[in-house]
Amino acid sequence: MIRRETLTEAMYQAIRLGATRMPPDIRRALQRALAEETEPMARKHLEISLQNADSSEKGNGLVCADTGFPMFFIHAGAKTQIEGGFNVLKECAEAAVARATAECFLRPTMVNPITRKNPGNNVGPGMPKVDLTFDLPGDSLEIIAVPKGGGSEIFGTFYRMMFPADGMAGIKKFVIECIKDACYAGKVCPPAIIGVGIGGTADVCMGMAKKAALLRPIGKHHSDPEVAALETELYEAARSLGIGPMGSRGINAVLAVNIDIAVTHTAALPVAFNAQCLVGRRWKAVIAADETIQYTGEIE
Repeated sequence: MIRRETLTEAMYQAIRLGATRMPPDIRRALQRALAEETEPMARKHLEISLQNADSSEKGNGLVCADTGFPMFFIHAGAKTQIEGGFNVLKECAEAAVARATAECFLRPTMVNPITRKNPGNNVGPGMPKVDLTFDLPGDSLEIIAVPKGGGSEIFGTFYRMMFPADGMAGIKKFVIECIKDACYAGKVCPPAIIGVGIGGTADVCMGMAKKAALLRPIGKHHSDPEVAALETELYEAARSLGIGPMGSRGINAVLAVNIDIAVTHTAALPVAFNAQCLVGRRWKAVIAADETIQYTGEIE
């Protein structure tokens, strides 16, 4: 049985670490990009981002000042038991986020969309986001905390319901146009991690794009060879746009293009696009049934 106190602590530590530490796969990808770029401005942007990450890990500030939208992606097993049941996940997430905000690990950026009133703790209707999936064996619980920056969400979210006749050419054109629009002025803080959802309904499609952008490690391709080939083709195309880090001249507009698919209606071809900024913040907490907790920046 996982106690509420343990769950709240794990969520708090995961979101704190997500805001203050750059995931190892993101760091490696940025270092590879730095080795490739020759333009002075492109190199300077990458160098500063890596320096900020180093400073934050030493306890000096955050990986990025815009900690954006607080999100938790939770994976449970069929035998996982939580004190009070799974309906306490939201309450624990709210407590964790409020504490992280009070301690200045999260900036209070969540406001009422109508009144623009800011509660000051990043807690309100719909936030923090809690996404629960039962896909683990046994009785453990995995929590991936993602403080997703506002710029990548505001300027890097697109959706289009295409016609089936638009086909693969239409999908490619849409994705490349989205990359250009999102990255050309540095709006999503590139090099970005691009998530693309193809199929399903509008909400399923958008959800796939977001998870592909946020939760897949750099360099991991889709298990379907055709989808993996499309990921590679779009990634290489993005590198030929002439856009580099933070919209400067260069080749690294993106770090990866990750695609997920779902079956859809025969008359439909929904395609969604979601970008994650270059710092790619996310951190995982794994709670065992005996309540021991392990924290890691490595995502499988």
